[in-house]
Amino acid sequence: MLKKKSNRRIIREKVLQVLYAHSYNRDGIEITAGELSAEITDQADRDFFENLTRKTIMYTRESDELIEAFAKNWEIERMPRMDRLIMRIGICEFRYFPDIPRKVTINELIEIAKEYSTAASGKFINGLLDQIYDHLDKEGKISKTGRGLIEESFNKPAK
Repeated sequence: MLKKKSNRRIIREKVLQVLYAHSYNRDGIEITAGELSAEITDQADRDFFENLTRKTIMYTRESDELIEAFAKNWEIERMPRMDRLIMRIGICEFRYFPDIPRKVTINELIEIAKEYSTAASGKFINGLLDQIYDHLDKEGKISKTGRGLIEESFNKPAK
């Protein structure tokens, strides 16, 4: 039985499409994003799409520096383009979307990687995003709040 994709998964896939087009043609970002945004009827979903797209692009350099730091023996330019884009989305969600739990971000992006990238991408992305999250958390650069985070708060040592 096929599992129905969540709205957020569909939106993340649309963000990936915009980022992919943007990685080849920076001039067409408004057109691509505008066309995909028009397909999203719910305002909260449209806001999520626009914020995730904008912030992922805005913080590309910061994300790439983290990816390079944790991808031992990998040059970022030699990684599959989709893997880089997917990890940028993940890092952006970690840092700038406090209401999205770590597990949700990672699980969603692993599923997207299985569909849009190579056979080994899911494991590669999972491993790197886990390390990057832990690093950002130790540096105090992550502040997660809201529903779905109870497990995380129990596992986190008291400060």
